[in-house]
Amino acid sequence: MTSIGGAGTSGMVDWNLAVATATRLVRPGPEVSRDEAREVVAELRRHAKASEEHVRAYTRMIPEGAEPHDTPVLVVDRAGWIKANVAGFRELLGPLLGKMQERRSGNAGSAVLGAFGGKVTGVELGMLLSFLASRILGQYETFAPATRDLPAGANGGGRLLLVAPNIVHVERELEVSPHDFRLWVCLHEETHRTQFTAVPWLRDHLQGEIQSFLAATDVDPGTVVERLREAAQTLVGGRPEGEEGEPSPSLVELVQTPEQREILGRLTAVMSLLEGHADYVMDGVGPQVVPSVAEIREKFQARRARGASRLDLALRRLLGLDAKLRQYRDGERFVRAVVDQVGMDGFNRVWTSPNTLPTKAEIAAPADWIARVHRKADS
Repeated sequence: MTSIGGAGTSGMVDWNLAVATATRLVRPGPEVSRDEAREVVAELRRHAKASEEHVRAYTRMIPEGAEPHDTPVLVVDRAGWIKANVAGFRELLGPLLGKMQERRSGNAGSAVLGAFGGKVTGVELGMLLSFLASRILGQYETFAPATRDLPAGANGGGRLLLVAPNIVHVERELEVSPHDFRLWVCLHEETHRTQFTAVPWLRDHLQGEIQSFLAATDVDPGTVVERLREAAQTLVGGRPEGEEGEPSPSLVELVQTPEQREILGRLTAVMSLLEGHADYVMDGVGPQVVPSVAEIREKFQARRARGASRLDLALRRLLGLDAKLRQYRDGERFVRAVVDQVGMDGFNRVWTSPNTLPTKAEIAAPADWIARVHRKADS
């Protein structure tokens, strides 16, 4: 097995064990012949290329004649997605894990505990990734480091992943046109690639917010264990509904510090914008190039809402993944409302600087964003 970025067994997480665990536990993909698999890969690559022009023309984010994207498109299987994401986790979590390792280094028996804890964490991460690996259709990896097997863009650029077996699985489950569904998925993911290649400051801004979130983590083991214990008690023994009918907090929310909650509010707004924009674009371009887009959207939304099973719904809630579903819905409503009021070029002012990004409150109240950004710019 290829080592992920060096010594996979050192430190707080055994990264190679995470890959091995996830690869071993992940569900097998749908049955396809070798010829069909080649055809799927070739078609996804064609659709990814065609989507560039469709998304550019619709969003007007990249001027005509500008240099093409420097980020590669990779069609991968579930194991390839797992390896790519473990590499990305290692890149993002490096500073935090280094800090935790330093805190531990002065304790007696830390070498033995560190090695054992790293293996436990590696298995836990692998189990989580095995759950996610069969559900992700595509992903723009913003912070992906280049590896021998998984190239990335130059100058810190990311890469676009299309998970072929998952796309085939969903198109069969929904009983929709494979050609239309594959192009529809590519339009969404290409919009993410366009967002980051057309807005040079966006990657660094997001990375800074994420690193601030991680830096605010309380690395005292006793405090972390106590917070996790409180989270477990709330999730297991608490009310199924929170105050005023709101869902009870997820595990992710419950282990946050107050500073992290503030940062997460900003990150949630940005992610809602990015996901909602991608949904808006894929549906806006769709009628021109995807004949069955209305049928696909209706069936896909129903699938998102119900989940694959009761276990799937429980895990989504526990991990906070249902918040991502709200991001698609709330972000798309924000983008649609702004474009309806000020047009696409008026909406594109959102990409001017971090100061023009919507706040979490403005995602729910688009008129407030229009008033703040457009009145200030036009006065």
